[in-house]
This record gives sequence, C-alpha cells and structure tokens, in this order.
Amino acid sequence: MADPSAIARSLCILILCVQFHGSLEASSNGTYLIGTASYDITGPAADANMMGYANMEQIASGIHLRLRARTFIVGEPNGKRLVFVNLDACMASQLVTIKVLERLKSRYGNLYTKDNVALSGIHTHSGPGGYLQHVVYLVTSLGFIRQSFDVLVDGIEKSIIQAHENLRLGSLFVNKGELLDAGINRSPSAYLNNPSEERARYKYNVDKDMTLLKFVDAEWGPVGSFNWFATHGTSMGRTNSLISGDNKGTAARLMEDWYEKKSVNPPFSEAQMHGFAYHTSPWRQLYRRISNLIPHADDGIHDISEPFHSTGGRPTTRMASIAHRVRSSFRHSERPQFVAAFCQSNVGDVSPNVLATFCIDTGLPCDFNHSTCNGKNELCYGRGPGYPDEFASTRIIGERQFNKATELFNSATKQLSGKIDYRHVYLDFSNLEVKILDEDRSKERIVKTCPAAMGFGFAAGTTDGPGAFDFKQGDDKGNPFWKLVRNLLKTPNAEQIECQKPKPILLDTGEMTQPYAWAPSILPLQILRIGQFVILCVPGELWRWIQGGIQET
Repeated sequence: MADPSAIARSLCILILCVQFHGSLEASSNGTYLIGTASYDITGPAADANMMGYANMEQIASGIHLRLRARTFIVGEPNGKRLVFVNLDACMASQLVTIKVLERLKSRYGNLYTKDNVALSGIHTHSGPGGYLQHVVYLVTSLGFIRQSFDVLVDGIEKSIIQAHENLRLGSLFVNKGELLDAGINRSPSAYLNNPSEERARYKYNVDKDMTLLKFVDAEWGPVGSFNWFATHGTSMGRTNSLISGDNKGTAARLMEDWYEKKSVNPPFSEAQMHGFAYHTSPWRQLYRRISNLIPHADDGIHDISEPFHSTGGRPTTRMASIAHRVRSSFRHSERPQFVAAFCQSNVGDVSPNVLATFCIDTGLPCDFNHSTCNGKNELCYGRGPGYPDEFASTRIIGERQFNKATELFNSATKQLSGKIDYRHVYLDFSNLEVKILDEDRSKERIVKTCPAAMGFGFAAGTTDGPGAFDFKQGDDKGNPFWKLVRNLLKTPNAEQIECQKPKPILLDTGEMTQPYAWAPSILPLQILRIGQFVILCVPGELWRWIQGGIQET
C-alpha cells in the first residue's frame, strides 16, 4: 500500500503534476485577466540552517543566488480567478500559507482564499529553514527561525499584491516538449521492482516532459513564462553554505535576463512590425550606433532607412519630436516586468546529478541496489555534469532547462480558453480507505492508511545527499540497536507496525506529539483549472509511477 510517511515528510511541498486536457469544454474566447510579479524572499544569509538535506552542519554563510517568490494570477474578466506562487524555497508551509491568507483577507476580503491560492516550492536544498511548524522539520534548524518565516510571508504577500495590481487583459499559450539531459532516476533498482508490463507503458523511468505556460499581455506582449519540469534542487551539495535557488533558480534568472535583453534590443524585423518608433530610446541608440559604424553609403544604409516612410504631409517639427520622446519614456516605465518561473513537478525519483553515482573513496560505481560503497551509504554520491564543480553543475542543469523553456516559449501557439475553476480539500491521510489490487492483481481489496512513520531507508538519505551511520536504502529489516533508540522516543504499537509493513519503523512520527506534533496528518489537496490546463497540487514528492497513474485517471 502507499506509504503515508512519504506524503507526510514533505509537508506542503506543492509538487505539481501538470496535464493538458483537450476534451474539456471551452467557454470563453481565450481572453483572461493576467498578472505576474516577483519579489525577494532571500531570508537570513548567515547562521541559519538550510532546509532539505537535514544536515545540521549546513549553515548559511553567504549568497550564491537571491531567492524570489514568482506569482501569476489568472481570472475571467467578470468571474473567478486563481493565484499560483512559485517559491525559491525547499517547500511551502501550511503555517506560511495561513498567515499569507490572513493578510490577503484583510486587504481583499474573500477574493483570495485557501481555495484559489496555491503556494509551491522549487525544492532547492540551499535555502534557509526553520519556517515550518512540525518538529521533524525543525530538528536540524534547532527550532523555529522567525526571520526565515517573516521574509517568506512578507515576500509572498507583496508578490501577490504586485501581480494583482498588474492585472490586465491577455492570453495564455501552452507548449510541451521533452528535456532529456537534466534528470535521471536516482533509485533505478527500485523502479525495476514495478511490474514489467506497467513499466512498458512509459518511455523513460522518470518524467522527461517540460510543460510551459506563456503569458501574453494584450498591449505589451509577453510578460511571463511558468514551466513545470521534474528535477531535484540538489545540484548544490549537502555541504554548500551559500543560499541558492539551485538549478531552477539559475534557469529563472537566465530566462528573465534573456527576455529583458531581447525586449530592449529586438531584431530589425520586429522593429518594422511595430512601426519603427525612431524616438524610443533603445531604437534611437541602436540605429545611431550602426549609422556611425558605416563609413560609406551602401546597401546596408538602404536597409536601415527602408522603415522610414513619407509623412503624407503631416508636420514633423522639433516640438513634436520632443513630446514623442517624453511620452515614450513614460510608456516604457509602465511595461510589466517579465517573470520566468521554473516550477517543480513529480520530482521524487529525479536527480540532476546525471553522470550517475560513484564512491568518493575509490571512484568506482556505487552498489546498484543499496547505493553504498563497501556497505557505507556516506561514501556514495551522484555526480553532476560539471563534476567536481557543483557551481558548474548548477549552471549547466539550469542552462539546459532555460534552453528548453525558451524553445517552448518561442514556439507556443496553442491558446488556452475556457473557465477558471478550483477545488481545495483537507484530508486526514492517517485514516483513509484505499482500493488496491491483490498480489496476483486479480481482485481489488480495501485497506486503510495509518499515521505517518519514517523507515530505516529514509535515514540512509539519497545519492544526492547520503545519510549517516550504517543505514541503507531499501532496508526492510531494521537494526536492533536503532530500534532501541527509537523506543526511547516512541514505541510503535503492533497495529502501526503491521500497517507500515514491509517498512520497518525508525521513527513513529505520526504518533509523536511531544513537545508538539512531529508530523502532520491532515494535509491539503488542491486542483486549479485554466480552461484546458489543469494543475494538481499535492503535499509530497510524487514519482514517475504515481504521476503517470494520476494523469491517466
């Protein structure tokens, strides 16, 4: 049966499974209210433990990339609207969400609520921690860090406010394509345990699809790009001490800079398309520079002068020219900032360290089934494409996502149209009835979930960030010594042990309540719909297998 702890231990990471449904009935002409915005959420850059690797020694000591909250709002001109916020953070937080919604309610009333506001983390492992509200997520940060929490709440609120103020009529376009070299399966032996007939339904053992939304303002043109692609934010390793958005933060910066440069210096054909406003500052400087570099009149001069047309008898006085330049400067300042977000998807089994795993002591490949080196998990690490330079690996994986995103952005022609809608529910994941197939897959039976628990394999970490001591991935037996240590905190009862089989329980987090709850049981599920485009927000790290089943459903 499904492991509730796999859901619980990634509290409120809204990992997104995105699917384009062509069969949904469209009910509009494709014109929406759209608004995008971005705001800084970097947080404490020194002396704060980082969230992701659960490494108490990973303490922030500077900044590699500043962190942002990137928001889009989409609404029907006279109807519903929804908000999606992509955070350069390890995960969202229920406590952060509650506080943001309280502030939005005081400002906008019931316009933005838990039903239509979604927060999602890119899952970087190099951002400040200490902003969640359950013990298991605060152990390595030694408790709650108010500064981390406040900067997230403030930044998310301001990002949404700016997006709201930027709302204008526009259109949305969707595109989708494969990106093959930015992620590999970090648990390939586990994937091979799935039935062969079901594995045959998928082309790859991880999801290689990138899905992109292009936001086009009716007056200003493109103002944003949000895409979803599955790869972990672990190009920066577990000893990194610089705050960073990792590969997705890098990709976002690259795309925003790319578009800003492109919009300031568009090609000549685009100038002709827009009527060639000579007195608009960038154009004026561009053509003046080119003219000065051409010593003699030739065909190039004719090409440059071709966009100039006769005035048809209208006066072209110096005063008119000055007024045009002043108006153009004001107009340029009104242009919305271009926002590019690289959102997370079904990332559970996807590593950006695409050169596979090797032992750091011998340089040999790690054990395939347990990701160990001579029985030790601490020595097995995945290698990124810039190995041994993790900064280079971060840049390369970021560039690969950026290059694919620009390709999809430039070729996006499928326009969204239809209703805006959303659903939100809180579910008690510790007490759900689930239908599963028997081992021979001949009949269904109903089983029940139970409180969350962490297994021995969890403590082994992953090849992106190995654990400690003698834990191993895939351990289904446990260890008497660590069971004794476990029992000092909480001894699981027979019912819990039976429910969690075949996983041996290392920490019975779902039943530990001192000094307060260690892990959540009641968690949110959310669906956002923009016409034919559906986003499913779930509180956990999905992997290829589960995502495929959800999309088919």
